Amino acid sequence: MEESRCDFDAVILAGGRSSRLGGVPKQALVFQGSSLLERSLAAAAGAGRIVVVGDTAAVPAGTLPAGLLRCREEPAFAGPAAAIAAGLDALSEAGATAPYTLVLACDMPLVSEAVTVLHAALLAAPGTPGVMASGPDGRAQPLAGFYSTHGLRKAAEEMGARGRLVNGSVRALLASLDVQLVTVPAGATADVDTWQDAAALGIAAGTGAEATSGAGGANVGGNS
Repeated sequence: MEESRCDFDAVILAGGRSSRLGGVPKQALVFQGSSLLERSLAAAAGAGRIVVVGDTAAVPAGTLPAGLLRCREEPAFAGPAAAIAAGLDALSEAGATAPYTLVLACDMPLVSEAVTVLHAALLAAPGTPGVMASGPDGRAQPLAGFYSTHGLRKAAEEMGARGRLVNGSVRALLASLDVQLVTVPAGATADVDTWQDAAALGIAAGTGAEATSGAGGANVGGNS
């Protein structure tokens, strides 16, 4: 029997400055043999269409799947809300019509665990405006969630009309959606903001250094 699934597209955010990493692109950091961007793409593998918003130049082209959409928020470094809006526009232009959009930041090495739990929650609540990851400690992670594509587009259009997309927050973008918080495994949304975060996860300094440990320090997280 074919496994039940919910149709969705995906927006992967990879456009930050990585200022606390000295400008080293997060998406090119390597964890257990794969770049963080590759791991995010793998987590979103069930999507109909995937768009990466940001710079993919630091990741070897041969490691990225054919058909991957790419775009950039305007202006560059305008923040995650603007990046999500740009990703939605790119999906629309490509003819994507899935009812849900998976939004993922590219700096969470173990996020596939969260996506699995979130997808199951989505299947269990048909018609929901969305599901967002929450750690066992109750801390929400809005950059790991499935959201109603229609609701997300409407919210982005309204923020844009008010001139609030640039440097706007994701929480403001999602404020009009009645999103359900779903508890995901500890460490599943641990992100890499600093070299301390990277070291806790076993990611060595530098873009080409392979992680030497598995989920060690996976409870460490930071703001995306």
